[in-house]
Amino acid sequence: MEERTYNPPDISGMITLKVDNITFRTTADEVRRVFDKYGEVGDVYIPRDKATGDPRGFAFVRYLDNHDAEEALTAMDGKELDGRTLRIQFAMQRRPDNPREYFMNQAS
Repeated sequence: MEERTYNPPDISGMITLKVDNITFRTTADEVRRVFDKYGEVGDVYIPRDKATGDPRGFAFVRYLDNHDAEEALTAMDGKELDGRTLRIQFAMQRRPDNPREYFMNQAS
């Protein structure tokens, strides 16, 4: 059986928004479709609980351009997606190169 490895996309230089209060059924494709209206989205990442694999209820949307990220934040903060009111802010921490590192830091 072939071992699979996860290689996250190159996100250096991207501007990251944290999108809180998404449903557990909302997919990265749905988030991308909504946020693509404001500029080129480089990456959408929905973290999952390390024990259950379930989504954690928030997403990171990364833009290639700062102006696009600002426009998306202004337009989408307080708007509804899948019946939930979104809360959006610029992300305070960058995503680690290794997602396992992120989960290890969350457990401490």
